[in-house]
Amino acid sequence: MSEGRMRLLLQGGIMLLAAISMAYGVSRGEDTIVLQKAVRVCMECIGLG
Repeated sequence: MSEGRMRLLLQGGIMLLAAISMAYGVSRGEDTIVLQKAVRVCMECIGLG
């Protein structure tokens, strides 16, 4: 197998793993938690929290 094809397969595998991980996190409601924490940190940075 050529180096270019191997690299493409590796990149595709990593992207698939990332998509599966994100879907799992969203299914558990972790996206809401992350957004809430991001808002809190942002508010503290500008001095409102």
